[in-house]
Amino acid sequence: MSTAVPPTTRTDRPHPVSWGADPYADALRNGRGPLFLRRSDGWLLPLEVERWCARPDAADLSALRRCEGAVLDIGCGPGRLVAALLARGRRALGIDVSAAAVARTLATGGAAVHRSVFDSLPGEGSWGTALLLDGNIGIGGDPRALLARSAELVDPGGLLIVETTPADVDEQVRVRVEGGHHAPGTAARPPDDTFPWARVGTPALLRYAAQAGWAPAEQWTVTGQADQLPGAERCFVSLRRRAAPRSRGRSVRPSSHRADSAHSPAVTSSQRARNTPPGSPVPAS
Repeated sequence: MSTAVPPTTRTDRPHPVSWGADPYADALRNGRGPLFLRRSDGWLLPLEVERWCARPDAADLSALRRCEGAVLDIGCGPGRLVAALLARGRRALGIDVSAAAVARTLATGGAAVHRSVFDSLPGEGSWGTALLLDGNIGIGGDPRALLARSAELVDPGGLLIVETTPADVDEQVRVRVEGGHHAPGTAARPPDDTFPWARVGTPALLRYAAQAGWAPAEQWTVTGQADQLPGAERCFVSLRRRAAPRSRGRSVRPSSHRADSAHSPAVTSSQRARNTPPGSPVPAS
């Protein structure tokens, strides 16, 4: 089984801004926050670093039990899901645009490559399941483009499992990553430190999915976990890739690696655009 990973090639697809900034990398190395996405209007979207760095919880496991075939975790972060899938004997690979995220995934026994979802990836068109959990439907700020790209990654009839925001929201915004101790105005901000992000609830996701070649398969909600606030819930949707119509002059880019071999341990370093959390933003203090 080959362990080589093809070099990253740039494409004309949208490319998420790297999350390599110190607050995010530091939070992953330490395994804890506080960490936020700050919108331009000053509201904060809390990032659940402690949960991402812990073992999979009941909500995570509800999604992992539904996986089919080899699994691609898009925006794998510190790699808890990849490691759990591999421990269960399922082939799995994480991709991320954060070096710290990929390093932590590898350290936990997972397999990961340092790529954006919009780069050339191992096993394109042959993954049984792709995951967009922990708010990763927000990657790139364009859910329709992300869903269309995800359809290129799974095999015909493949599955995509998406975690949605519990609220009925359809929001595309610009955000920046901030740690909990940042005091606005105390340091000069680079002009390009914001990037596009999205938050979508289930109704909006289903609208975008229909336009991107996905059919709804299942919806479920997990509540009542010990570490959840009263009334908190995590919402999931599984989508099935529809058979593609005959192409008019558009060819699918071939992949030199199938998903069967893409999980092999000789994976690379990291670069990933990781998560945004479910739930509502909280006012900045």
